[in-house]
Amino acid sequence: MKTRISNLRLIGFIEGVSFLVLLLIAMPLKYFLGFPMAVKITGWIHGVLFILYIAAVFLATKAMQWNWFSVLVALGASLVPVGTFVLDKSLKKRQLELDE
Repeated sequence: MKTRISNLRLIGFIEGVSFLVLLLIAMPLKYFLGFPMAVKITGWIHGVLFILYIAAVFLATKAMQWNWFSVLVALGASLVPVGTFVLDKSLKKRQLELDE
């Protein structure tokens, strides 16, 4: 169970970073400097990480003892630029509880 939470935390962190890179680096490169390939590459990578994040949320549902609303919140966290980082706080707390 701890492993599933660890995986979700790791994937959530990487997915969150990729989202910020897409928004703060790739999109300005596309729209201000005319370099659309930045969004194409970064967007593709972020898309794969987003799918992995969704899978990790469902795999960690039992370990986190989430109800359907908590699952929706965890999925929604990936739609907000820093949402996965905020969610990580509760993931870390639950992981520490399982360590005890």
